[in-house]
Amino acid sequence: MFWPWTRLSDVPTARPIIVSNPFRVVRDTLQRGETVSALLARQGVVGLDVVTLNSVLRFDPRRIRAGLEFFFHRDAGTDEATHIEFRPTPEQRVRFVRTSSGEWRGEALPIHWATDTIRVGAGIETNLYAALDREVSEATLDHNERVRLVNELADVNEWTVDFSRDIQPGDRFAAVVERLVSEEGDIRFGRILASELILGERTLAAFRYSSSAGPSAFYDGEGKALKRSFLAAPVEFRYITSAFSRSRFHPVLGIMRRHEGVDYAAASGTPVRAAGEGTVLRSGYSGGYGNLVEIRHRNGITTRYGHLSRFAVGLHTGMHVLQGQVIGRVGATGLATGPHLHYEFRVGGLARDPRSIKAEPGAPLPSKALPAFRAQHDVLVQLLGRHTPGTSSPLAE
Repeated sequence: MFWPWTRLSDVPTARPIIVSNPFRVVRDTLQRGETVSALLARQGVVGLDVVTLNSVLRFDPRRIRAGLEFFFHRDAGTDEATHIEFRPTPEQRVRFVRTSSGEWRGEALPIHWATDTIRVGAGIETNLYAALDREVSEATLDHNERVRLVNELADVNEWTVDFSRDIQPGDRFAAVVERLVSEEGDIRFGRILASELILGERTLAAFRYSSSAGPSAFYDGEGKALKRSFLAAPVEFRYITSAFSRSRFHPVLGIMRRHEGVDYAAASGTPVRAAGEGTVLRSGYSGGYGNLVEIRHRNGITTRYGHLSRFAVGLHTGMHVLQGQVIGRVGATGLATGPHLHYEFRVGGLARDPRSIKAEPGAPLPSKALPAFRAQHDVLVQLLGRHTPGTSSPLAE
């Protein structure tokens, strides 16, 4: 049963809206550092013990994020709250109802989402997000979901594409993605099923495939895993301030010296990830590097991450880290003029240009899995299709 009010996302924030007599709906937002109990008190709600009800409703009020909206249904005559609703997760709606005796009862209601498949794609003029933002309407995916989709596309191709230098005007992209639509009309992005990047003369395709043997992963058209030993870049960066060089002018020391890594400009606090799986050799302050993490990988390879503002909680020497695991945050410690990541890639102790490293090819699917992969691949290829940049895809309408 649903109460006869307008869709929650349509209720404006500026003032209460009388939706249906004898109720009016007031919307309030949980502030940073505020507890749910404090918010309820601000709205004049008494006798509602959220902590007692959380075990029945299976949600933890301490984990509710700031910015979550609460809807208070007030009696038009007494102005007392009679119903309270909020959504702790996209899949759950929690409702508190005040009984005639003044007690509060709670119930958790599932939110049902229907899944459809859309195709998005466009020509790239400046960057991936601008292309997606220009081509995909708010009705198809809202701003936050478009940002999520761009980040996911970057993650899918993070082993093969350096988005700071590989993307050029005139390149194209396309993707087949799941879109979830709730019973209330909310829309969010689900999973990427396939993607295609056309970068100059190169075409990079990715197809999601899962088997009973393990979780889903992305493969190229031949069934080889896209995952490589090392990421193309260990941080989401704005641009490269200094490339690998045998001689460059040091901006702090004022002398010419070797630059044995790549400097990625990024906002202070941006997560820095381990480029590959390995063991932490050291984690601490190291002269001109500032806060430094060094990781040992297979085959005599080590990577260094310098000028960090801080380390990941619990990171220590001897610790095993996974590829993509956050190991610290961008900063400007040591000999640095501004926030950036200094990244080094060493083989047998000798520095190599990280951007010139040819990563090991991904492992292929076992032969017994290829027939099922090819069948799924053929369907996704048809859904991907290639279209003229600037035109909409039928699947995305």
